[in-house]
Amino acid sequence: MPSPVVSLPSGDTVVSADAESPPSPWAAMAVAHGAGAGYRHPFLVGFTRGMVAAGVATLRFNFPYVEAGRRMPGPPAAAVVTWQAAEATLRELHPDLPLWAVGKSYGGRMASLAAADGMIAPTGLVYLGYPLHPPGRPDKPRVDHLPRVTPPQLFVEGTNDPFVDPHEQLQQAVATCRDASVHWIEGGNHSFEVKGRRRPADEIGEQLAADVAGWMRTHA
Repeated sequence: MPSPVVSLPSGDTVVSADAESPPSPWAAMAVAHGAGAGYRHPFLVGFTRGMVAAGVATLRFNFPYVEAGRRMPGPPAAAVVTWQAAEATLRELHPDLPLWAVGKSYGGRMASLAAADGMIAPTGLVYLGYPLHPPGRPDKPRVDHLPRVTPPQLFVEGTNDPFVDPHEQLQQAVATCRDASVHWIEGGNHSFEVKGRRRPADEIGEQLAADVAGWMRTHA
């Protein structure tokens, strides 16, 4: 399997990735991890398992800072070119399929920056817990670029996620976008865990796949 090759100021670097595909996929998606986890986090493993079951080929990949063993993300520019490399790798694997960009939290926000700047051109973008602002800091919104994102956008958000509290702020941001909608997970926090319902992270991720696949089909 080809791995994404990321062109950084320090030189080219190869990032780890896993690709999965059903026998006859109708779409393909690149999937990025959140700031505190790599591409093999159980949530993403479960999510991509569910997407493959729904007929979608997937490519999970690391950002360079994780590949280098660092805990904190590097500059956004490094993540943007990583998204560009991931899209190119996915297109190499599935040249005849519509391609989608999906990211958990930080990974989704970096995809939106890449799309807003024209660095990637997916059929659509899905954000699994978009980090609208740091918890408790709605005065620090990360929304200015969203109206420049041309493809359709789906925000999958937990109703108890402190990154999107107050909800009205997210709804106002979505209203400024060309084609965007929100799918709420009742009681879910930033990891989509629901109080009183103990479930493994991979199961939580897998259960989001059906709704995401349904939205993708309406925008394919």
